Amino acid sequence: MKKFAAIFDMDGTMVDNTPYHLKSWQTLFKKYSMGDLSPETYYTQISGVPIMDTLKRLFADADESRLRELLKEKEGLYKQLYGPFVTPINGLENFLIELKNDGIKLAMASSATIDDIDFILSHVPVRKYFDAIIDGNRVSKSKPNPQIFLKAADDLGVKPEDCVVFEDSLAGIKAANAAGMKVIGITTSHPPDKLQPADLIITDFTELDFQKLADLFN
Repeated sequence: MKKFAAIFDMDGTMVDNTPYHLKSWQTLFKKYSMGDLSPETYYTQISGVPIMDTLKRLFADADESRLRELLKEKEGLYKQLYGPFVTPINGLENFLIELKNDGIKLAMASSATIDDIDFILSHVPVRKYFDAIIDGNRVSKSKPNPQIFLKAADDLGVKPEDCVVFEDSLAGIKAANAAGMKVIGITTSHPPDKLQPADLIITDFTELDFQKLADLFN
């Protein structure tokens, strides 16, 4: 049986936190008189993109110090909203345990800041299952560029074509395909027909097991 590795996005993939990110961005838009932020605009232009990239685009005249203040403000809003409700996507931990028991290397590849990753992993204790964690600060090109997934494969010592990516965002699906990896879309943010091309579409991790992943490579 062919050996493979699994790479997981975090926001919207390991946890269903996207609605809380959207709400925090909407609050920021209103405060700074940038109009209403629609869900469609959020999902197509902000979701899956490193937060600093978005802030630089929205606040083009802000210096580095001001951008850091805005980052802290946005993340504070998000944590206040989501903190009481942090839970993993159904079946996540059992699925990770199964993969580890079958000798599969695992990586997390998230455009989030390391602070945001630590926040999630403090509530969802699955850090121990991952062999590598790539955060947004480790990449210079954001999704849909494949850089973050290629770095994850490199950290794991696995060829890109021997990796499967779990993603919920449109930018992430494009990035995984551009990396030449298998792709499994999870329908927390988009309906199945939007998450294409993908090798599989799931609603949560109870629908998967090791054999279903292995079948993608055989």
